[in-house]
Amino acid sequence: MCQAGGQMLCEIKNMALSGDPELDGEIRKWIRWDKCASTACQIMDAVRAKDWDTLRKRLCTRISFGTAGLRACMRAGFDSMNELVVIQTAQGLCEYIKEQYPDPADWSGRGIVFGYDGRYNSHRFAELSAIVFLNNDFKVWLFKRYVVTPMVPYAILRLQCLAGVMVTASHNPKEDNGYKVYWSNGAQIIPPHDEGIQEAILNNLEPKGSSWDDSAMCSNTMLEDPYDIVVPPYFDILKKKVPCTTLEANGKCPISFTYTAMHGVGYEFVKQAFARINMKPFISVCEQQEPDPEFPTTPMPNPEEGKTSLDLAIRTAKANSSQIILANDPDADRLAVAEVREDGSYKLFSGNEVGALLGWWTLELHKMREPDCDISNCVMIASTVSSKILRAMAEREGFQFFETLTGFKWMGNKAIEQQQAGKTVLFAFEEAIGFMVGTAVLDKDGVSAAAHLATMACYLRCKLCMTLQEKLRDIYETYGFHTTISSYVICRCPPVIEQIFERLRTWDDGKADTYPTSILNGEYEIENVRDLTTGFDSSTGDKKATLPTSSSSQMITFTFKNGLVVTLRTSGTEPKMKYYAEMCGKPDEKNWGKLTNTMNTMVEAIVEEFYEPSKNGLQRRKD
Repeated sequence: MCQAGGQMLCEIKNMALSGDPELDGEIRKWIRWDKCASTACQIMDAVRAKDWDTLRKRLCTRISFGTAGLRACMRAGFDSMNELVVIQTAQGLCEYIKEQYPDPADWSGRGIVFGYDGRYNSHRFAELSAIVFLNNDFKVWLFKRYVVTPMVPYAILRLQCLAGVMVTASHNPKEDNGYKVYWSNGAQIIPPHDEGIQEAILNNLEPKGSSWDDSAMCSNTMLEDPYDIVVPPYFDILKKKVPCTTLEANGKCPISFTYTAMHGVGYEFVKQAFARINMKPFISVCEQQEPDPEFPTTPMPNPEEGKTSLDLAIRTAKANSSQIILANDPDADRLAVAEVREDGSYKLFSGNEVGALLGWWTLELHKMREPDCDISNCVMIASTVSSKILRAMAEREGFQFFETLTGFKWMGNKAIEQQQAGKTVLFAFEEAIGFMVGTAVLDKDGVSAAAHLATMACYLRCKLCMTLQEKLRDIYETYGFHTTISSYVICRCPPVIEQIFERLRTWDDGKADTYPTSILNGEYEIENVRDLTTGFDSSTGDKKATLPTSSSSQMITFTFKNGLVVTLRTSGTEPKMKYYAEMCGKPDEKNWGKLTNTMNTMVEAIVEEFYEPSKNGLQRRKD
């Protein structure tokens, strides 16, 4: 049975602890600092049970703040997401912002915005963060209802905030939560901000007594809900992106859409989006419509997982004769798309395929709005592990294409850079079903992507008598067939991951910077290797990579002589070792089946030879 904090402190003083000075010090800190009864009790219960191994893992290892912010399991411990860690993080973030913007007028005038999704503790974590900033004389914009993640970066630009935080773990399992930080430019933070914030957190670990005081939020004129100031203009901008004739066509289109929010917060926002662009109401997957932190119908609430997570949406679509399925992840920054085939089954488009379709559509929209536009001044962006279809489009159409490191933090900041150079950024995407149409939101946005995808589908149906599948084939006919595989294996043992990648970069008897030269006993030879963990690139004159490198994550790209490009990398938020492969055909290469079969054969060999799943105890993706 849990006791009050003061009693626990007394109990700790009279107990014989582990005998490990470091661990015993961390135990005492936790009991002294943590004012949340449930997590304080978790630590005390472990102390009473003398579970020193668990306590050492929880308290002697600290969750690190990176460019993805924080994301971890919700439980007691400095390695996890909980009230104490959130307060420590907010205190560090606050001090860092004060260092970067030392004028108190900016704190009280521009302030910071907080949003949260429907997960357990999201609202509480956002409130605790707001209290920290209110106690430091900041203007705090705190949404008083669930919002989709894109509303936070949009609010930063709309309200000219110094920073913003979205409390969400996106599509992770229900046990997790996260803390996603955006800077004053409306994009996710990149170095050196992440290092600076981490250092500030470590310098401000002891929570101030006022950080737990909810009274700071009572009748405070520095606290305001930005919903009515931010949300209507967001939809105004969305509507302005669609030409009037296309808006009219939307209302007449007979296509039926089925939509699922995956137990997340997207439903109300996509419903508003459809109304604003004159679309007929979609059919909702009612069982997944409302926010539910239990995710009862889909333990893995990630539409990127395919049919395993979209089974209910597919059944709903079939029952209602819907031609197209749209699915957001729980915080609605991603979008999955499926379309009915002639045989009644549904084709689930990959993120690369949707990227190709939306890339074509955004260029088409831009030409509709500005018939005399200078295409050479336009920009599209994709991550380095995503399809190169936009590059093929750019070579033919004349716009500029840029490749960045994986993640919208890099693409959002690249978009800002190009805007400042006077360019018009039309579109950015990553293969993990993340899409940014325009620059109103400098991050992936599943709400606007859903609206534009639906509008494109109506345009294709009513103006060109085409389905999405037919248009995708038309894109490949025009720009060349691009066939891709994006998948992963699961590894929950970091030392094994380290060993696998170290083997790849010391292939010749442990010699540094030596990599595999072929697969399948020499049948397919490797032409170049780029290692963005070490900075090695065999294709450059000085053997140094031109893209930014990071020793904290694993990422190696192999380019084969037959044109296949494969990237192996670790996930920053999940226990996955991912692999991305693409075979790019020329417009005159029409044997698409041969290209696909070759890629499939090579990828299977790469996974077996480089990852060695059986030897290393790796779990293959189910779907």
